[in-house]
Amino acid sequence: MMTRLSVNVNKIATLRNARGGNVPCVETVAVDCQRWGADGITVHPRPDERHIRRTDVYALRPLVTTEFNIEGYPSDDFMALVLDVKPEQVTLVPDAPGVLTSNAGWDVASNLEFLTDVVSRLRAAGIRPSIFVGTDLDNLRLAARTGTARVELYTEPYAAGYTADRESAVAPFVEAAELAHELGLGINAGHDLGLQNLTFFHERVPHLAEVSIGHQLISDALYLGLEATVKAYKACLK
Repeated sequence: MMTRLSVNVNKIATLRNARGGNVPCVETVAVDCQRWGADGITVHPRPDERHIRRTDVYALRPLVTTEFNIEGYPSDDFMALVLDVKPEQVTLVPDAPGVLTSNAGWDVASNLEFLTDVVSRLRAAGIRPSIFVGTDLDNLRLAARTGTARVELYTEPYAAGYTADRESAVAPFVEAAELAHELGLGINAGHDLGLQNLTFFHERVPHLAEVSIGHQLISDALYLGLEATVKAYKACLK
């Protein structure tokens, strides 16, 4: 199975918003990333619109010809947005409104009824749901009970431990992916994956359907150029 690369363009919007206007243009970057080999585009609109705005989501919908993945906390406003836009995938994250970036997976036990209802609403709209989780196996079993199609494994612990002991760092993700597959779940991954650690993760973690990468990819593009960077990340997934 080919592992797909979804490019998160939030950081492009952050740079644009810092100056005002429309430079760099989020829509142009999304179209170009797809042209250069990206298999999807990810956005994470937050309530304060500090990077991706609701208007960006609507503007991107007709331009994303690969796969549109919208991440976010399933508030009433977020759900109204995604049910209107109808992306191919919605990734549910447990972010508080002011958090800088997603830094933990769901405690599914404490949110089982809530997540089950949200997943049901997404499925009814023809949208593939994915739940952002860590590698705890009992938590994964509960995630499967929500009816979600996929989980996205939160990979910051892997990235943090990669340099010191990459085998130990990847081991929980291998185990989690094997269980998720047994439970009938598709497996995505994201957070702090980059050129230095992505190939090994891809080689070792089975059944990996998709990685969603933004901050590190855009940071690498400052040195390598965006086209070369997208192609380099794709090469890590071969």
